[in-house]
Amino acid sequence: MGHMPVAWQLQVEHSKDAFWNVSSFEEDAEDAGGGLDGGQGRRKRLFSKELRCMMYGFGDDQNPYTESVDILEDLVIEFITEMTHKAMSIGRQGRVQVEDIVFLIRKDPRKFARVKDLLTMNEELKRARKAFDEANYGS
Repeated sequence: MGHMPVAWQLQVEHSKDAFWNVSSFEEDAEDAGGGLDGGQGRRKRLFSKELRCMMYGFGDDQNPYTESVDILEDLVIEFITEMTHKAMSIGRQGRVQVEDIVFLIRKDPRKFARVKDLLTMNEELKRARKAFDEANYGS
């Protein structure tokens, strides 16, 4: 997973010192639909399927209103964009590193705990994959 999609995924396939180039994130979004708005005055929806599933999981209807999903997606995109810009301003110029994100959310106990859990889980998965590969391929 060398290049991160538009989503700032903390289902991290990255080690804690991995980074991704944010400018390529914006270029990919433009390439995907002729600009961030898809060239039609309406931006390509990137998280609709995931948001619908999350909304259902949190008690919404199985098929929530498209307008509700769109508003939620706008909020998610806004949050990701703001965090990315903030992270770019505190870390290495033009790069976002996991440590930058952790630094930004350090005062929010819920977000910090979730990120910590995801990073720990990621390390455990890496160790398990490595052990599995060594057992099966004798590396």
